[in-house]
Amino acid sequence: MTLKEAKVGQTVKVVKISGEGAVKRRIMDMGITKGEKIFVRKVAPLGDPVEITVRNYELSLRKADSEMIQVELLG
Repeated sequence: MTLKEAKVGQTVKVVKISGEGAVKRRIMDMGITKGEKIFVRKVAPLGDPVEITVRNYELSLRKADSEMIQVELLG
Protein backbone atom coordinates (compact mmCIF):
# COMPACT_ATOMS: atom_id res chain seq x y z
CA MET A 1 0.00 0.00 0.00
CA THR A 2 1.11 3.60 -0.41
CA LEU A 3 1.29 6.35 2.18
CA LYS A 4 -1.65 8.02 0.43
CA GLU A 5 -3.83 4.99 1.28
CA ALA A 6 -2.90 5.03 4.99
CA LYS A 7 -5.62 6.26 7.34
CA VAL A 8 -5.37 9.05 9.90
CA GLY A 9 -3.97 7.76 13.20
CA GLN A 10 -2.09 4.83 11.66
CA THR A 11 1.62 4.23 12.09
CA VAL A 12 3.32 2.75 9.04
CA LYS A 13 6.84 1.67 8.08
CA VAL A 14 8.46 2.71 4.80
CA VAL A 15 9.21 -0.28 2.57
CA LYS A 16 10.26 1.45 -0.66
CA ILE A 17 10.42 4.90 -2.23
CA SER A 18 9.58 5.05 -5.92
CA GLY A 19 10.41 7.98 -8.18
CA GLU A 20 13.64 9.28 -9.55
CA GLY A 21 16.06 12.15 -9.27
CA ALA A 22 14.89 15.35 -7.58
CA VAL A 23 11.56 13.90 -6.44
CA LYS A 24 13.16 10.98 -4.60
CA ARG A 25 15.87 13.23 -3.19
CA ARG A 26 13.26 15.71 -1.88
CA ILE A 27 11.40 12.90 -0.08
CA MET A 28 14.61 11.51 1.42
CA ASP A 29 15.76 15.02 2.48
CA MET A 30 12.63 15.15 4.67
CA GLY A 31 13.97 12.18 6.62
CA ILE A 32 11.69 9.65 4.94
CA THR A 33 13.90 6.65 4.26
CA LYS A 34 13.46 2.89 4.04
CA GLY A 35 12.58 1.42 7.42
CA GLU A 36 11.45 4.74 8.89
CA LYS A 37 8.24 4.85 10.94
CA ILE A 38 5.63 7.43 9.91
CA PHE A 39 2.56 8.50 11.87
CA VAL A 40 -0.29 9.88 9.73
CA ARG A 41 -1.67 12.91 11.61
CA LYS A 42 -4.11 14.46 9.18
CA VAL A 43 -5.29 14.23 5.58
CA ALA A 44 -6.95 17.21 3.90
CA PRO A 45 -10.50 16.61 2.58
CA LEU A 46 -9.30 16.19 -1.01
CA GLY A 47 -6.21 14.23 0.02
CA ASP A 48 -3.70 17.03 -0.49
CA PRO A 49 -1.67 17.60 1.68
CA VAL A 50 -1.02 14.60 3.90
CA GLU A 51 0.34 15.69 7.29
CA ILE A 52 2.71 13.22 8.95
CA THR A 53 5.15 12.92 11.83
CA VAL A 54 8.62 11.52 11.06
CA ARG A 55 11.42 11.46 13.67
CA ASN A 56 9.37 13.85 15.87
CA TYR A 57 9.08 16.37 13.01
CA GLU A 58 5.70 17.38 11.64
CA LEU A 59 5.70 17.49 7.83
CA SER A 60 3.22 18.07 5.02
CA LEU A 61 3.52 15.95 1.89
CA ARG A 62 1.95 16.49 -1.50
CA LYS A 63 -0.51 13.81 -2.56
CA ALA A 64 1.72 12.98 -5.56
CA ASP A 65 4.72 12.45 -3.26
CA SER A 66 2.75 10.28 -0.84
CA GLU A 67 1.79 7.99 -3.75
CA MET A 68 5.49 7.23 -4.30
CA ILE A 69 6.08 5.93 -0.77
CA GLN A 70 5.32 2.22 -0.34
CA VAL A 71 4.50 1.37 3.29
CA GLU A 72 3.33 -1.50 5.47
CA LEU A 73 1.04 -1.18 8.47
CA LEU A 74 2.58 -1.64 11.91
CA GLY A 75 0.85 -3.22 14.83
